[in-house]
Amino acid sequence: MRNPEPLANPEAELAAESSVLRHAALIMWPSFLAACLLEALVFALVDPGEVHWFGQMSQPSRQSVYSVAFFLFWLITMACSGMVLWLAKTEQNINAQNAHMFTDRSED
Repeated sequence: MRNPEPLANPEAELAAESSVLRHAALIMWPSFLAACLLEALVFALVDPGEVHWFGQMSQPSRQSVYSVAFFLFWLITMACSGMVLWLAKTEQNINAQNAHMFTDRSED
């Protein structure tokens, strides 16, 4: 929810929003490509129709297995991409983020 007060620096808010979108793209696009590759590799070797689920033959359709597996692969690779982006932060980025937490806004 946005703050109803007018912003003192709208350029900073625009830069922050574009930074969030940029980080989302840096995480989601490579992980999407990795999930596609994993999907192709795994299901080139494994047929979902031949796999027994917990010892039972009743199983979901192949398309649902492919879909669920793809989204699991995508989620796992997004977590990995996010971790890389988080670990790649420089000291200046970390200090700049922490500076906003410690500024006194009561003077405004």
